[in-house]
Amino acid sequence: MIAIGGSIGTGLFVASGSAISTAGPGGALLAYIAIGIMVFFLMTSLGEMATYLPVSGSFSTYASRFVDPAFGFAMGWNYWFNWAITLAVDVSTAALIIGYWLPDVPGWIFSLFFLVVIFLLNAMTVKAFGEAEYWFSVIKVVTVIAFIIIGLLTIFGILGGHYYGLSNFTHKEAPFVGGMPAILAMFVIAGFSFQGTELIGITAGESETPEKSIPKAIKTIFWRILLFYILAIAIIAAIIPYTSPDLLGGSETNIAMSPFTLVFKNAGLAIAAGVMNAIILTSVLSAGNSGMYASTRMLMAMGQSGQAPKAMGKVNKRGIPMNALIFTAVIGALALLSSILGPQVYLYLVAASGLTGFIAWVGIAVSHFRFRRAYIKQGHQLSALKYKAKWFPFGPLLALILCIFVIIGQDLGSFAKFDLQAILMTYMSIPLFLFCFIFYKIKYKTKLIPLDEVDLEQIDLKKEQ
Repeated sequence: MIAIGGSIGTGLFVASGSAISTAGPGGALLAYIAIGIMVFFLMTSLGEMATYLPVSGSFSTYASRFVDPAFGFAMGWNYWFNWAITLAVDVSTAALIIGYWLPDVPGWIFSLFFLVVIFLLNAMTVKAFGEAEYWFSVIKVVTVIAFIIIGLLTIFGILGGHYYGLSNFTHKEAPFVGGMPAILAMFVIAGFSFQGTELIGITAGESETPEKSIPKAIKTIFWRILLFYILAIAIIAAIIPYTSPDLLGGSETNIAMSPFTLVFKNAGLAIAAGVMNAIILTSVLSAGNSGMYASTRMLMAMGQSGQAPKAMGKVNKRGIPMNALIFTAVIGALALLSSILGPQVYLYLVAASGLTGFIAWVGIAVSHFRFRRAYIKQGHQLSALKYKAKWFPFGPLLALILCIFVIIGQDLGSFAKFDLQAILMTYMSIPLFLFCFIFYKIKYKTKLIPLDEVDLEQIDLKKEQ
């Protein structure tokens, strides 16, 4: 549920409209299917490593063990920074959404309130976090299922009194609009929509039976997510033509133009905007809740491995890394404060965290490729693995190539115009990652670990706890 909840959010509820508008129904579906397949391979790669070595440091620990400690250091700080900034973005967005009902109350009051709520959910017990995240995810899943049922009834004229059929799939230039460049541009939107699925690797460290729960989640998550995304986008495209200006108007501040709201209204549901507003609010809070958990566990793992101050690795009697949690909350609050004091600073912070999710995916693919090769090189049998990733080495290599492709393709137009500010805003995550990598490499003189020296020793979590 955490993995499903992590990937179903504003990317589906809001951004799917602009994908259909830009690339047409066929182009949007093709982009989401392609990125969905890539995510499937990434999740099977992560699943193989997470069942073999279930740790809260997840891909940062795997990168340090299987590739190079400098790579793991950069991966860990990159991912922590991503979620610390995303936390500030989420609580800011939540305040904007509340403005739909209470436009006269200053937004910072709600931002601070939501930050405190998320902090408390994470400060109690890991069970409290898991329970909250489960119910946040349930709300999103029920919404998507209801949307699919109502959408199908609307397409066939049972609701709303108008038969749509599939005529909008061949409307004007549809199904493919703007050719290959438009589809490739949608890879970026689809990629951002699917981010959050990698949270499953971090939760493995505190899962009671990771060898059972992780493979089970990996096997079902891909089909559920793909089904939700593909069916939802197909329904939106069938009911709303890609030429509709409303598809480009959807945003967190304009819920009335969310493609979900538009479809519900076409079905005759008058209160659709208010309901969707409440659902998108829970979606944003869910992302913030997951982000706080992921960043504190990553910081805790780095503190325990010596890649962050030791104090960050300490946990209290309830197993909560309070120092890491407080530090992350403070950074999130400072980032939030920058949005009030200087919007430009805030924009740069958001830009700096923009590509970090894709960099984490690159790290997963590289770490798995090295893990499997080291595992064979050191004489282990594949049959001994509790969960085996599909189609190795094709899976991680395809995921790696597609991730790099998406990272480079973020804003190629800025290079064509040589717009330095746009280049900096889009690609800032890459020099920050490289700085961390080079700093650690020079300071500790690390090197690529030879395959026969890769540390494949498993950790007995019960002894550790």
